Amino acid sequence: MRNESINRFGFRQDRGGPHLARTIMLKELTLLLSAVDAPDVDKRLYMKAITEDNCLNKRSDRTRKISARHLAHLYGLDPEITLFRCFSYFWSRDNDGQPLLALLFATARDSILKSTGPFIQSYATGQSVTREALEDFIDNLETGRFSPATLKSTAQNIRSSWTQSGHLQGKVKKIRKAAKATPGSVSFAVLLGYLLGFRGESLYKTEYAKLLDCSLEESIELSVEASRKGWIVLKRLGSVIEVMFPNLLSKQEMEWVREQS
Repeated sequence: MRNESINRFGFRQDRGGPHLARTIMLKELTLLLSAVDAPDVDKRLYMKAITEDNCLNKRSDRTRKISARHLAHLYGLDPEITLFRCFSYFWSRDNDGQPLLALLFATARDSILKSTGPFIQSYATGQSVTREALEDFIDNLETGRFSPATLKSTAQNIRSSWTQSGHLQGKVKKIRKAAKATPGSVSFAVLLGYLLGFRGESLYKTEYAKLLDCSLEESIELSVEASRKGWIVLKRLGSVIEVMFPNLLSKQEMEWVREQS
């Protein structure tokens, strides 16, 4: 799919990414979305909440501005961006799913974090995930791209993000665990696949769906629950599955979706 086709929904494929310097910043994101509890406000209000109102409790103007920049890169913070608006919808309705929602959104906008998904998925529950192994994985993706110091700090940031999302546990020694899939996080993962052109059962087999750490049937059951809540529309007849998002996508966005078909 052409980059411009998915970029207009809010996906990003920048070669760099916030994880060279930050994590998914779940704590900061939670503080921000609690301070600005209205997903349809102007982007400038999110920036004002960070840089002027200091809702993140940062010590200096510089750290406020840096935090604002990284959060905007990871999450858009603009209701005009399809992914942010949809993310906000599920975030406000599914508290338990917020860590996984943040991880899913961040992987759609940070290529470095996204590239480590297969690495995390390769570990079984209970296995130790070392920083050194992650460094080797990142380096092998593009040998020599990062200096040893940058590799180390990037791997630390990424392991922290996967811990915040619930895929790892532990402060120093990180152990693989199963993330907690919820109706909202499954719905958002399916939406990401839908915007990329997947349909039917394949919606539950995308790179985003794999991050849910649950089986196909479990994911579908959680989608059924989301449908009962009115968050999405799911129709299932045997092995035939149709998922729609009438409460989330505008006419213009649906036209973009049809253009990709």
